[in-house]
Amino acid sequence: MKRPSLYSSSRRPGAPSSGQPAPPLAQARAAMPEGPAVASGAPKPAPPSASRLRRWRAQLKRLDWTDHRLLWAVIALMALSMALTQGLMLSQQPRALTQKDIDAAVLNTLETQVLPSAASRAYEAIRPSVVRVMGMGLDKEGKEEQRSVGTGVVIVDKGIILTNLHVVQGAPTIRIEFADGMESTASVISVQPENDLAVLQAHKIPDDMIAATMRSTKDLAPGDQVLAVGFPFGIGPSASAGVISGLRRSFRSPEGKQEMTNLIQFDAAANPGNSGGPLVTMDGQVVGIVTAIYNPSSQRTFIGIGFAVPIENAASAVGLPPF
Repeated sequence: MKRPSLYSSSRRPGAPSSGQPAPPLAQARAAMPEGPAVASGAPKPAPPSASRLRRWRAQLKRLDWTDHRLLWAVIALMALSMALTQGLMLSQQPRALTQKDIDAAVLNTLETQVLPSAASRAYEAIRPSVVRVMGMGLDKEGKEEQRSVGTGVVIVDKGIILTNLHVVQGAPTIRIEFADGMESTASVISVQPENDLAVLQAHKIPDDMIAATMRSTKDLAPGDQVLAVGFPFGIGPSASAGVISGLRRSFRSPEGKQEMTNLIQFDAAANPGNSGGPLVTMDGQVVGIVTAIYNPSSQRTFIGIGFAVPIENAASAVGLPPF
């Protein structure tokens, strides 16, 4: 017995016969992709009525119009907020600072920040210009050895250095060690024996060589703070702070061979090795070259009295114009 088909393949009611043009509705239906066939004998859903379609279209139109109105309302609110914010910013004029405000800010900084001392700032200002000066010789085996050590200060960025004459006198070779660790040999280009000064020219210098700033001693007075920087006993660069104890002092070496005059007396600690180093003010400017310490005994230790050659005398040894 032949089984009846589960799905109908017959033409839909109302479909035109072959050779006749199909109505528009039939053409649209024919263009749609076929879905699963409806089971034979199953009831077909009734098409929506025209009145129901009209209601759906009206609802869709109202929904679209509501969405547009909501969007425009949001844009309007954003524009209004931006305008109010800009107006408020323009209306707030900055208040002029008063001396009370400045004093309060300075006081707050002093209370909350640890500031470097005046001596520390002076040391940092002069440190790049301070050099170790070594007088070299040969030992019994012919090897180079250090015979003397002192300090120097670069006063011209071409490598011109001031130091004490007694640091380099009689040394076959002079070596310089700059602040960055670079080493070079040097030659004596000028001397001023009456002030125990020697002028050196380094044969090689750092690319970023910084010369010290010199300052006149005319306005110095006892009690002014000073800093001595050098290599006491070869250790350094070391800093010691003190004050100017007196001006225009005279000093005779322990051997009694030489007397120097017009010296600056100071009480910043100085020991063998400080010779030739700079004596600087709290702004880091050189006012003298440390040259001697008072030694009532043979111990050669500092007892609180040191002497420096005024920078005017030292500058004249280089041929620099007076202040």
